[in-house]
Amino acid sequence: MNLHNIGKLALADELMAKKGRLTAEEWKIIKEIPEIGYRIAKSSTTLKPVAESILTHHEWYNGQGYPRGIKSEEIPVLSRISFLINAYDAMTSNRPYRNKMTEEEAKKEIKKFSGIQFDPKIVDAFFELLE
Repeated sequence: MNLHNIGKLALADELMAKKGRLTAEEWKIIKEIPEIGYRIAKSSTTLKPVAESILTHHEWYNGQGYPRGIKSEEIPVLSRISFLINAYDAMTSNRPYRNKMTEEEAKKEIKKFSGIQFDPKIVDAFFELLE
């Protein structure tokens, strides 16, 4: 687990390992992860500097993310970077509910959502690093 998902500590293992679609109630619980992580980080002198990035790491570049619905440069740069890296890692790793994508498939998916979910500048820099 990475630091931005520290809020997952409050979730039942069964929910994280569930195969198939989440119910509306389960999805509501999942959406609470950033706020739980934020509260954990704010209470720690060591983690306090990254608390805001933990809270906003599921915000979309176009403003359709959660929990605040902020967009573009309103999202801390660390959040925009970690969101992309976490998405790439999730896409290229096996999950209980789906098989992993190839690196090329993941890159194609990220490119498709550049400017929607992901900051286009960060996508470009990330792709350069992958080369």
